[in-house]
Amino acid sequence: MIRKKVYLTDSNDAFRLFGKYDSNLKYLENKYDVNIFARGDEITIRGPEENVEQTERALAGMIQKVKNGEVINEAALSANNEFMVITDSGKPIKTRTVSQGKYVAAMNKYDMVFAIGPAGTGKTFLAVVQAINLLRSNRISRIVLTRPIVEAGEKLGFLPGDFYEKVNPYLAPLFDAFHYILGPHHFTRYKSEGIIDIVPLAYMRGRTLNDAFVILDEAQNTTVEQMKMFLTRLGTGSKAVITGDITQIDFEKKKESGLVLAADILSQVTQIKFVYFTEGDVLRHGIVKKIVKAFSYWEKKKDAALPKSARVNIAEDKRVC
Repeated sequence: MIRKKVYLTDSNDAFRLFGKYDSNLKYLENKYDVNIFARGDEITIRGPEENVEQTERALAGMIQKVKNGEVINEAALSANNEFMVITDSGKPIKTRTVSQGKYVAAMNKYDMVFAIGPAGTGKTFLAVVQAINLLRSNRISRIVLTRPIVEAGEKLGFLPGDFYEKVNPYLAPLFDAFHYILGPHHFTRYKSEGIIDIVPLAYMRGRTLNDAFVILDEAQNTTVEQMKMFLTRLGTGSKAVITGDITQIDFEKKKESGLVLAADILSQVTQIKFVYFTEGDVLRHGIVKKIVKAFSYWEKKKDAALPKSARVNIAEDKRVC
């Protein structure tokens, strides 16, 4: 147990920060399992070291919002478009598009979610955020990251280094998200303790994943056999998010993609949710959205022989959350 103090630079901010009857502080106490004591412009946080650090970062984000004139209350704190998580540097992460909000709602409601759409829409990043939220609230005990390693033909022997050094280049996008949210220190510790487990898809066979949040990234490059193998790994108390972009399939025969076929095979399974993103949801540099749109137009002209569900106008798809 440790104790940390946070000081307000303007005591006039205290009422708006604390909320009516200190409701905002009580929300943080329940979320992070800490004790918070407030006196004037001084806030004391007591609890396990990591919980205290998380609370301190959450308070930093809230304080910045108060300074910006925003209203802080329990409804805003728990809403899907607010404070999904606070990064290691104290920055609050929240959804930025309607589709992202629907995606987060789906992850909260369903044990298995497919997120399909172009790069830069936040599919992988928000899956990581959701995983960290569930881990911090003790609703899962570990996070499992996997993806097909198509570029190396699932054979890693020719790459230098130990197992993790061989796999790291292929999981870099997931690592970037964890580094940004957790910071390098906590990410390294979680990896060393097995709380974050990194597994190439080829190594998933035979495993049963209990009490875990499992992320399959780049799922468009799975075969249907690999997709079935992955989906049947889910054990008790686990959740899975499968992300991919069906316009970036590396197979010669694109219709054989496990992600494309899963959209057909599993579309009627009520416990599974499919969320679709469009180029309008791209949040990277402005030019990226134009590039995605140009390639999308070019792909449509090719009229690839894909199952109907893969070519559906996702902007009008009624299965979206």
